[in-house]
Amino acid sequence: MNLLVDIGNTRIKWAVADKDGGVVTSEVGELTASQLTTLVAQYNLQRAICSSTRGAVDEVLALLEECVAEVIWFTPQTPVPIAIAYATPDTLGRDRVAAAVGAVARYPGRDCLVVDFGTALTLDFVSKEGVFHGGSISLGVSNRFRALQEYTATLPLCEASEEASEQLFGCSTREAIEQGVMNSVQFELEGYMTRLQEKNGDLCVIFTGGEAKYFAKRIKNTIFAEPNLVFYGLNRILEYNATAKK
Repeated sequence: MNLLVDIGNTRIKWAVADKDGGVVTSEVGELTASQLTTLVAQYNLQRAICSSTRGAVDEVLALLEECVAEVIWFTPQTPVPIAIAYATPDTLGRDRVAAAVGAVARYPGRDCLVVDFGTALTLDFVSKEGVFHGGSISLGVSNRFRALQEYTATLPLCEASEEASEQLFGCSTREAIEQGVMNSVQFELEGYMTRLQEKNGDLCVIFTGGEAKYFAKRIKNTIFAEPNLVFYGLNRILEYNATAKK
């Protein structure tokens, strides 16, 4: 069993997975010394990988190295099983790389568009040859709602909802905000998908991240929902480096 730790902009997510990437257990929140000791004993953990979008998190890394025999701190220098065609690889988010690796492993031989609904909304294109070609970064769904409330005098704070109707316009201020944000994200995604599908007929679109569930039904094209895509990619990177070391 492997321990996978994904430190995002606002949350820490961790999971225990088997060597093939099947998630046995996962949680969102701090990983304490007592939790880690219990996990190591329960699952006989031998290896761990830690990824962070916040830069080095020394206390987490020190905790892992104290409890787990082999720990990989996922940096731009860590070997990965895909090619990176990105002008500034040192600034490329490790979560984006992990999701791309997961996409290639899950859907080999297909062009993939990975859409990650997090603090930021990221779209990344990985070719069927296993090459990361870059993507886009825009404001995440919750932060779009928050920006409207914080940077105006009277607009209320709204949030994404699976029950929100798919109308073009709202009949109240709250509905107008909900439809404005939800539709803008939907149209943004559909625009990227349409343009890419013109050139890549067998495009595989993968949704991941906490707010993906709000858009799985709104997007009419066929998409795949992979809530554990980043974990799957981290596990693949961990196994890839373990094999190379042997």
